[in-house]
Amino acid sequence: MAAPITMLFLCTSFLSLSLLSAAFTSRDYADALEKSILFFEGQRSGPLPSNQRLKWRGNSGLSDGASYHVDLVGGYYDAGDNVKFGLPMAFTTTMLAWSVIEFGGSMHSQIGNAKTALRWATDYLLKAATATPDSLYVQVGDPNMDHKCWERPEDMDTPRNVYKVSAQNPGSDVAAETAAALAAASIVFKDSDPSYSAKLLQTAKNVFDFADKYRGSYSDSLNSVVCPFYCSYSGYQDELLWGASWMHRATQDSSYLSYIQSNGHTMGSDNDDFSFSWDDKRAGTKVLLSKDFLEKSTSEFQLYKSHSDNYICSLIPGSSGFQAQYTPGGLLYKASESNLQYVTTTTFLLLTYAKYLSTNGGVVTCETSTVTAKSLIAQAKKQVDYILGDNPAKMSYMVGFGERYPQHVHHRGSSVPSIKAHPDRINCNNGFQYLYANSPNPNVLVGAVIGGPDSKDNFADDRNNYQQSEPATYINAPFVGALAFFSGKA
Repeated sequence: MAAPITMLFLCTSFLSLSLLSAAFTSRDYADALEKSILFFEGQRSGPLPSNQRLKWRGNSGLSDGASYHVDLVGGYYDAGDNVKFGLPMAFTTTMLAWSVIEFGGSMHSQIGNAKTALRWATDYLLKAATATPDSLYVQVGDPNMDHKCWERPEDMDTPRNVYKVSAQNPGSDVAAETAAALAAASIVFKDSDPSYSAKLLQTAKNVFDFADKYRGSYSDSLNSVVCPFYCSYSGYQDELLWGASWMHRATQDSSYLSYIQSNGHTMGSDNDDFSFSWDDKRAGTKVLLSKDFLEKSTSEFQLYKSHSDNYICSLIPGSSGFQAQYTPGGLLYKASESNLQYVTTTTFLLLTYAKYLSTNGGVVTCETSTVTAKSLIAQAKKQVDYILGDNPAKMSYMVGFGERYPQHVHHRGSSVPSIKAHPDRINCNNGFQYLYANSPNPNVLVGAVIGGPDSKDNFADDRNNYQQSEPATYINAPFVGALAFFSGKA
């Protein structure tokens, strides 16, 4: 009987800590939310619109796809380079859409900007999915050549090779993630733009069918073009189940329920998983599918609720099943490279699961103890606050937020003088002087959340340390939802 008392004390402690460190107000979270969305304007590829707010960026990639007779202009650069990688871009899109679906009601003045950021991605994914029958374009740019240069995107002259998956060279992982992205986005635009929503959903159906019919990993088909950059280490089964789950949610078509029931056990539904990222979708899938059990008592999804509980229990110190690692300052720690991507996805799942639990007063069952939705929110808040500056270094890991934030971000466009300030071309090799310079980045990539500190809460504000100082779209996308949640709290 000691465990429930321990958990009660633990939950009380978390709440007390969050109250004691209530350094951030709903206005602060709203400010961070606005900036987290603004970041995506710094990652835009293609012709920039007249209402572009990050003025130091210019047009880029205007002929992407042309040499292959397809239009692949637009979309986002994934991180600090100038390549458009399909798998992380699709995951970013899914997470932006999920953020709006679950927490759009708390975005207030930012809902329009969030939808604009989402549509910039989906417009590109629609092109990639419909340009050629039985094919999906999954990448623009040769990463090996791109990484040999330090160029702002407006100047890039590296090969803009185009890569696709097809019936002969399958990529079920990237295709199913693209289907998930389009399906999730169709929910976002269903009321505001029904015809666009219908186009997204029909394309999602086609792409999911393609992913399922021609099975295989894009890493096997494209090899060194995507590996080691965005290798599908988890395989493609997790994306097929994730894609089917989003198809089910977007369509409410019973055929997807049947697909999940028939294929779930071979696609990871029987196993616990403790990570959620652009590569591994299993934990996210379980939380997503648990919604129908928690809100509609759909018995087919009870298994997913049990596995979601196990995932949550692994994150809560003091609970049965706890196994996560935290830094001395309290940050979830999963990897030495780009650790904050795992923090933002985990935080999003904590808040989303808390929302689903709250619909019927549900709790997380951790063997001999239980954890409430309120405890999940408290744990999520601790992670969000850490990122925003409530940490041992007193450093905000969101660029442009707070009094102290990273100045040497590993990002070509941000670190090289803007084309507005320096119109003359800065070629491939000449850019490296800016990579190695000690001076702060001349262009502030507002809202970018970077890789973050190490396991001891140490952070080197060093542009050449990409593991800690590089931003990425898939770090920000789930953080948009988390910030929206807290901005909506008085």
